[in-house]
Amino acid sequence: MSDSFCVLAGQSMLSARDLVASSAARAAQWRPGLKAASNSEVFAAGNDASGGSAALALALDELRQLDQGPLAEAEDRRAVLWVQDRASVRLTGRPYRPGLPQAIRHRVIHVMAEKVEDALFALEEGLRCRDLACVIGELAGNPRALDFTASRRLSLAAEKHGVPLWLVRIDAARDLSSARMRWQVKPAVSHAPQWNAQAPGQPRWHAELFRARSHPPGNWILSDDGQTLTADRTVSASGKRATAPHPVGMAFAAGGRSLAG
Repeated sequence: MSDSFCVLAGQSMLSARDLVASSAARAAQWRPGLKAASNSEVFAAGNDASGGSAALALALDELRQLDQGPLAEAEDRRAVLWVQDRASVRLTGRPYRPGLPQAIRHRVIHVMAEKVEDALFALEEGLRCRDLACVIGELAGNPRALDFTASRRLSLAAEKHGVPLWLVRIDAARDLSSARMRWQVKPAVSHAPQWNAQAPGQPRWHAELFRARSHPPGNWILSDDGQTLTADRTVSASGKRATAPHPVGMAFAAGGRSLAG
């Protein structure tokens, strides 16, 4: 009986593994237009402005889906809260309003906090305000104040009040977090414009989704034409299809200089 039990137990374990594998295979791959998580993180370098621009593109993609949904009655004119700590401002600059997408150009409320603790407080308070369309935050490095407890507080506030958070982690290591989706992004080569090869192309990013609750990990090339976000799967995490960096389509001002793409 012991041998039979071991055989049955082994078969059960194999069946469970097969079930898990088949469930993972059937899991929906991420694509633009899918409802995003309530709390997402975007990791990026501080010298190319790719983090804030990618977070904004992903956030606007979700807001466009809400505008087109069956319950949409009028154009969404809610404000977007953008919070930065001083260290992130030094690295990436402030959002440059004339370079922002037309849809939110006059809807951004910008907050610069002197300390990380103040930035986290502003983020949480913003997530409690249902009159905001979304909240975007930028924090540099791995500050002690942004521990798992603080991350969990942000997740709970976003889920309870229905205001999505996109937290940009600039020059940060992948630490412990309660974020439901976590991205690593960097600039990708833009396609040459049709009429002027010298003009900046549409913004594109290498984007690795390395953690998500409802999607398997994957790598994409994201492109944003100002109206639609598209994504092409890449064959590997190295992103060899497009390696040279290109200015992204967000616009920032740092030290009086415009970094508009």
